[in-house]
Amino acid sequence: MNHELKDMLQSVIREELAPVHQRLERIETRLDRVEERLDRVEERLDRVEVRLDRMETRLENVETRLDQVETRLEALEEDSQLIKRAVLETNESVKRYEAIQESQQRIIELLSSRSIEQEAQLKRIV
Repeated sequence: MNHELKDMLQSVIREELAPVHQRLERIETRLDRVEERLDRVEERLDRVEVRLDRMETRLENVETRLDQVETRLEALEEDSQLIKRAVLETNESVKRYEAIQESQQRIIELLSSRSIEQEAQLKRIV
């Protein structure tokens, strides 16, 4: 009887535990699927991280180039100021030379006129 009782108890326990085992198997299956999804999400995040690293590198390169452009622009602005100053100084020099040339032209015309008068006087004397 002991053996029968034992078999009967085992049978009853198996029957009672069967739904629990089924439920555990379903939970295990769902957990496996969740793990697979998490693995895929992790892979995607890894790819996103790689892309972000590349974008960060590119952004650093762009920042470096922008700094270089700013430096060159500052140098060009300085050069532009120097060129403007040189042009203004050249314009002042040209104006002075023009004034001197006009003065010399008047002197040449006056001397030319005197020379012609003196030649005429010499011809009259001679």
